[in-house]
Amino acid sequence: MAYRSLAKNVERLRRGPTAPSKRSMAVQTLALEPEASPKCTPLRDSGSHALTDELSNKHLQAYEIEIKEKFDRIVPFLKKLSEIQHEQDFANRAQKLSRSELGFKLPDHFLEKAWVRPLDMRALFAWCVFQSHQQTSDQFFDTDPLKGSESSDQAKTFESFISECGFHLLDITPCADGRLAHSIAYALRIPFSAVRRRSHAGALFDVENTVNRWVKTEHNRYRAGLPNPPEVPTRYLKVVIYHFSSIDPSHQGCAAHGSNDSLAAAAGHARLLDFRKAVEKSFCCGASVDLLLIGLDTDTDAIRIHVPSSGSEIPLDKWISALDIYQQTKSMSADQAIQEIARQVQAVASTADPGMVSFVTRLIANNISQIDYVRQLYGGSYPDAGHAERFIGVGIGFKEVHLRNLTYFSHLDTVEEGAPDLDVGVKIFKGLNVSRDLPIPVVIRFDYSGDVPGARERAIADCRRVDSAIASRYQRLVADGLLHTFLTIRDRDQKKSAEVVGSSLDPSFQEEH
Repeated sequence: MAYRSLAKNVERLRRGPTAPSKRSMAVQTLALEPEASPKCTPLRDSGSHALTDELSNKHLQAYEIEIKEKFDRIVPFLKKLSEIQHEQDFANRAQKLSRSELGFKLPDHFLEKAWVRPLDMRALFAWCVFQSHQQTSDQFFDTDPLKGSESSDQAKTFESFISECGFHLLDITPCADGRLAHSIAYALRIPFSAVRRRSHAGALFDVENTVNRWVKTEHNRYRAGLPNPPEVPTRYLKVVIYHFSSIDPSHQGCAAHGSNDSLAAAAGHARLLDFRKAVEKSFCCGASVDLLLIGLDTDTDAIRIHVPSSGSEIPLDKWISALDIYQQTKSMSADQAIQEIARQVQAVASTADPGMVSFVTRLIANNISQIDYVRQLYGGSYPDAGHAERFIGVGIGFKEVHLRNLTYFSHLDTVEEGAPDLDVGVKIFKGLNVSRDLPIPVVIRFDYSGDVPGARERAIADCRRVDSAIASRYQRLVADGLLHTFLTIRDRDQKKSAEVVGSSLDPSFQEEH
């Protein structure tokens, strides 16, 4: 993708006849060209935009197909299993079929009783979902398929970019809706390790917890000079991503806001202002916080950005539409398109900080690749306009999940405080799974720091505590075998996949896990 002149064009538009400031000179000299992409002419399918990174699109497509097929093979496999469960040598045939089609072994415990009683297909379904998730987690941390780990060139380049834009940390809260699970790595094309991501229903993040994370970030700056020293005038950028549907706005918008786009934007905006006010009231340094509001069309993956002014005022009735810009610049060269994006951002945000203008310009340029991704793969809009998640992710973690409609997130420390998010997820899965007599698979995850004494044991205790609370809150579903849990922990200080520490399934299943 041609980013070479992005910062230069942004600065040229801003500067006019006056001399550039020291800050804007930093923005002007950004190195924005990803080293992994061709410098001039990326591979382009017929009709794609000049800014579209075709190589990246093909790579992301292959990953999406590979992972989702792991989950989509489960039901057809179980139907085959059901047909042969009374045949001779069933257990051996079932294991052979499972290894061939799913890539893992089934629990002998269930198969050996098939001649006495029907197979517990609900439990087997949940177990296969959990195993498929574990395979995905292993692959993610073993091979870095999205090329976004801390050591990747893409992550280092992007971190340098946001630093030059004047930000020392990027904290993004998308809605917990599974249709936004890919918003970082796909829709915005940001390396996942360069972002602090916390998903909440309606994008309504917890203000107090976010203030605590801000405090930890500033503490690291003052004590360790990480990610940069405190004397460097950078800011903490908090972003909210709400969502809407361009095809069916009255029914496929954000469930937490009654599919009301204006309400979703206003609620996200209010939460951002509450965060900044909390910092100002508590620490008298609100200037170190910047805010950004982004809307994502879950049908096309096109974004719209409410660009803030220099005082971080965010207009709810004005935004820059990536889809409009895509259409307006479709016939332009890459350099011309970049110039036009920068011009339009500058026109809408004439008083915005130059670093913010540069950052927004890049997000829109990145999103053009995703617009073409959806256009070329799905004809312009996703066939699954509504929910199609495969499991609910509960707790703290899930760094490895970056695919649309794979996971509904419920970020929480306790079920009591996270009940609104979790209830929305269970309601969604009653329609997706329970209506088909299939269980709701819930993966519980707590990340911990292996350098902290006792952290692993506390993470296990957190998993068990949340598991018990879920069983209590959804007693009927659990009793009917329509909700199963899978308990996992992960050392965030290590490049390792999640460790399985329990399951709501039969104790013999735990050994198999």
